[in-house]
Parts: sequence; structure tokens; C-alpha cells
Amino acid sequence: MKTRIYRSQVKSDFINKVAEISGENFFNCYQCGNCSAGCPAVDEMDLLPSQVVRYLQLGLENEVKDCKSMWVCAACMMCQARCPKGVDISKIMEALRVLRLREVGGTAHIDVTDFSKEYLARAPQIAMISGYRKFLPL
Repeated sequence: MKTRIYRSQVKSDFINKVAEISGENFFNCYQCGNCSAGCPAVDEMDLLPSQVVRYLQLGLENEVKDCKSMWVCAACMMCQARCPKGVDISKIMEALRVLRLREVGGTAHIDVTDFSKEYLARAPQIAMISGYRKFLPL
């Protein structure tokens, strides 16, 4: 399969927003694959972390928007620890989640009122935050 790459495609608003929100320059990535080799969630991803970055470099935003890898990312930052260029893909995945949620309306399918006060008192806060950040009715 051949892919044509146009300058307007690589410098789209979406690509610029991902870079702005994440604070990462994903053009520093030279595709060594260390991030994908060390990722604990890679077995559940449809695109490897290095593929997500490559697609962003090429401006293939539809492929990135439709992938489930951004939702599977555990944000453990193993990718950054292994990256020789220091690219933090977990920040890029977070930016992709933020943009996707904005695009579809930003509503999580978790409703706090569904839980008892007793459960909320003992539930870890990060569990609720994670639910709001990662779950999306598709």
C-alpha cells in the first residue's frame, strides 16, 4: 500500500494540537522501537506506540483517531524511560485521549451518583479519575 504524504497533511491542526497538549516533539522519534518493546500494554494495542508516533509524523490523523491504543495506554512512562531521545509517548496518548473526548462531546459513561457514599469513601480517587479520562461511549 502506498501512502502519499502532503505538507498540509503533516502540519494539520490536529497534529499541532497533539504536539501542543502533550508538550512533546514527536518528530524527535527515529523509530528505534524501544518504546514498543518495553510497553506492558502492547499486546492489547492495535497500533504499537512507535506506530502511533510514526502515523503522527506522517500526518495520518484518521488512523490515529480511530485506534484503541490511546485507551489501552497505562501511562506507566516505560516508553520515556526506554527512549534514547526522551519522547514520552504516554503524554502523546493522553493528548490523543483529550482531543478525542473533545471531539465527541467529552462525556464519560461513569456517573458518580451510581455509587454509594460508602464505596466512594473507600474507592481510590485515581480509579474515578481514570474512569473519566479513559472511558468513552463509542
